[in-house]
Amino acid sequence: MEYRKLGRTDMEASVFCLGTMLFNLGETRADSAKQMDMAVDHGINFFDVAEMYPVNPLAAETTGDSERVIGEWLQKSGKRGDLIIATKVSGEGYMNVRNGAPISRATLTEAVEASLKRLKTDYIDIYQLHWPNRGSYHFRKYWEFDASGQNTQETLDSTLEILQTLQEFVDAGKIRHIGLSNDSAWGTMQFLNIAEANGLPRVVTMQNEYSLINRMYDTDMAELSHNEDVGLITYSPLATGLLSGKYSGDVTPKGSRRARNDSLGGRLTADALAASDAYVGIARKHGIDPVHMALAFCVERPFMASVIFGASNIEQLAHILKGVDLRLNAEINADILAAFRKYPRPM
Repeated sequence: MEYRKLGRTDMEASVFCLGTMLFNLGETRADSAKQMDMAVDHGINFFDVAEMYPVNPLAAETTGDSERVIGEWLQKSGKRGDLIIATKVSGEGYMNVRNGAPISRATLTEAVEASLKRLKTDYIDIYQLHWPNRGSYHFRKYWEFDASGQNTQETLDSTLEILQTLQEFVDAGKIRHIGLSNDSAWGTMQFLNIAEANGLPRVVTMQNEYSLINRMYDTDMAELSHNEDVGLITYSPLATGLLSGKYSGDVTPKGSRRARNDSLGGRLTADALAASDAYVGIARKHGIDPVHMALAFCVERPFMASVIFGASNIEQLAHILKGVDLRLNAEINADILAAFRKYPRPM
């Protein structure tokens, strides 16, 4: 397992991060514990979660269960000191948490304490803002995104308040570092500039979506990552299963994510299916597994700090882990580039 330094910190995270958004209590609890055991046994030292998880479906009654599952496992395993745990605070508009209140001093104070309690830990390694208060173009909102309604001064004032509040948690030893998620180059720079000007916590990671069929990060954000030492920890590197090939032919396998969410969160389009089939075809042409190729591609991106993947069960996790050492040769990358030129923005 390869490890990479996160930002300008002394933390070294495995290039694969165990995503836990499918972890739930009840009948899946035992499988979730086995997944964490297996991940650690294979050298993964980085777990990602959020207060709003699990997903599929999102529900008020299950909010926080993924953190609870991790907390139970941490308590029983005694491995807290060996791991980097990242979680997220929900923001404006998500009604299952704090009635959709925006991120503020009050909501951060409530959220941090609740996450610590559910995780059964004294500290969080990376505390992330799940999305910015001002909104963003992520989650397929880029088709109609319009920033002209934003109030710049309100954004700057809010950013300062958030950073000052997070500084208090850093000083208290309750969080170590901070990260952003679903944000833009402009938004990230405001956090970095305000932090530097006021001696406040510096953003160490960005968690945005990235995969073979969603490469928006390749331009402005990639440049920011390089020059500001803010690496990407990507989510949905398999495009919610599209890049595995299981939906080829526009089918819906029983028990799949598509069976519960027919649009895959807006990702499922005719072009996305065509692009996915192209990438699956490249993998098969070169005799490698499509899942392993999709993950290896992400690992090799120059701005990548870690690749978050999730598994529905222990069997899926075992399959993913078989490919952690795969690296792509020049011929495969040339084929990927050709497919990218043909399908630059398929969803």
